[in-house]
Amino acid sequence: MESTEIIQELTPLGEHDLLYVADRHKVCCDFPLHRHNLFELNFVEHGAGCERFVGDSVETLGEYDLVLITAPNLEHAWTQGQCTSPDIHEITVQFYLDPTNGFLVTNPFRSIQQMFERAQRGLAFPMKAIMSVYPRLSKLASIQCGFQAAMEWMYILHELSKYDDARELSSSSFAQVRTTSESRRVARVKEYVSAHYMEEIRLEQLAAMVSMSPTAFSRFFKLRTGKSLSDYIVDVRLGAAARKLVDTDEPVSGICFDCGFNTLSNFNRLFRNRKGCSPTEFREKYAKTKVIV
Repeated sequence: MESTEIIQELTPLGEHDLLYVADRHKVCCDFPLHRHNLFELNFVEHGAGCERFVGDSVETLGEYDLVLITAPNLEHAWTQGQCTSPDIHEITVQFYLDPTNGFLVTNPFRSIQQMFERAQRGLAFPMKAIMSVYPRLSKLASIQCGFQAAMEWMYILHELSKYDDARELSSSSFAQVRTTSESRRVARVKEYVSAHYMEEIRLEQLAAMVSMSPTAFSRFFKLRTGKSLSDYIVDVRLGAAARKLVDTDEPVSGICFDCGFNTLSNFNRLFRNRKGCSPTEFREKYAKTKVIV
């Protein structure tokens, strides 16, 4: 049985508008889990203790947070958690720039295009990046001239695109996105894992698929993805499990075996290590952020 308890947000951005900027101060973060078709950059100041949900990533915020989301319909929310601040400052910018068309495909904007691709899973920026754009971001809502606001916005995006140490948040299997800039060998292996994660997958099998020895393929895969093959497969399985935990009421034990894990204890251990909570706690956290619309 699937859940429909996620808000589909309607944004006020018109057909010919570039940006919608909301700059607000509030006493609590209480907007439930939602999704929309637009891109979004969300900044939070004085939000230590708040919880951020992006796909299957659930994290507790520090004093500052800045996240870019470019996947259509990737659910996200910022909730109160344990925050006690009486003045939470939030700036939300909703926009859409097609990374496959127009000026973004030209060389000067390539870093922004690459950032948008990574941000399909949600992209959390380091403190240095946040401080570098804070002055411009904080005055964006007050700029009256549309052209100047657009130029300021492009500068902010360009500045953020310099930070390779921004962290991808949701697993790709939960967010249901794939990148287009990968080598053909890596893409072929990822497609196979995505289709067969519920089955036993052997290194020798994947290496033969791309005409490489197991040792050479292991090195190649980690060099290209930053993860070992075994870690990648676990991440895909956990992302698929998290999606089932959110979207269905199937029992945890059934989800465990359906997603390729051999034992429930191993599934629970890996889930807690990667997600910071048990599968049952993860489902409960998500349930608290949903409303029926």
